[in-house]
Amino acid sequence: MSFQAQCQEILKEHNVDTKSEIEYEVNEQLYKLSFEYILESFMLSSQESQERFYLALKESSVMQDEGIEKFFESMGQLLLMTHLSENIKV
Repeated sequence: MSFQAQCQEILKEHNVDTKSEIEYEVNEQLYKLSFEYILESFMLSSQESQERFYLALKESSVMQDEGIEKFFESMGQLLLMTHLSENIKV
C-alpha cells in the first residue's frame, strides 16, 4: 500500500473530511488549502519524504482529530510559505 493510501486510511479512520480547508492569512491576503491538496502535494516528493509525512501523520493521529488538524495546519503553512518564497522577486 502506498504512503498516500496509508495516509488516507488514517484520515478515514478518524472521520476527517479531506475536502476540509484550512485558511491562512498572509499580508492581509487569504489563502485556503484543503487537506487533500496538502496530502497530494507532499506525496509528490521523494519516497523518503512521503514516509516521513506518513509517520508524522500517524504520530499526530494519536492526539485524535485535533492532532491531525494541527498537523495539516502546520504542513499547509510550510507549503504556503515555500510557494510564496519561491515567488518573491528580489
